[in-house]
Amino acid sequence: MRPHLALIEDDPDFALMCRSYLERAGFTVTWAMDARAGKAALYEGGVDLAVLDLGLPDGSGLELLRALRSTSRLPVIVVTGRGAEADRVAGLEIGADDYLVKPFSQRELVARIHAVLRRSQPPEMPSVLQAGALRIDSAARQASVGGAPLTLRPKEYALLEMLAAAPGRVFSAEQLLERIWGFSWQHPATVVEHVYRLRGKLAESSGQAPQITTVRGYGYRLDP
Repeated sequence: MRPHLALIEDDPDFALMCRSYLERAGFTVTWAMDARAGKAALYEGGVDLAVLDLGLPDGSGLELLRALRSTSRLPVIVVTGRGAEADRVAGLEIGADDYLVKPFSQRELVARIHAVLRRSQPPEMPSVLQAGALRIDSAARQASVGGAPLTLRPKEYALLEMLAAAPGRVFSAEQLLERIWGFSWQHPATVVEHVYRLRGKLAESSGQAPQITTVRGYGYRLDP
């Protein structure tokens, strides 16, 4: 799939040049001209990386980055016309993954994007996960218990896969929200609902199914 970028940049000529080059380089690009539109693009989800200008007409790009970092580890490359060391340091301290000062070449931007995306990728999931009678084929995105396939919705599958990758480990609702839904600001009831449905499907499969245990005050773990 083509990586999806959010380009948050108020200079239309520069943004159009970047978007055209990035699309030719194999990316899908959503362009936002100000902080408000940029925030909407980021919080809609589905974005793999943001290219963020600091000088936006309706607010500071640093403030947008600070708000984003309170809920998400989405990779961000900051670009700006400011060359002062203080601006670069501020962006990196808030949580930018990389920094480019204008003017820069489009080839360098693409190279930086590829490098940040590589660093931000989670460890590769084993092709097959086994937790007791539960078997997950990550390539086929299929889970089964005792050989009987489970019918799971995408988020249910992702939740079960994450728990099964580390049996016995407790994951907080915030960790599950950020990894599976992309943002931790969503209400924890989202996780509660999906765990409830997943428990029901595991219970219906067979008596050999692993259990999702609630660890009060901490989160959830999978017990094979």
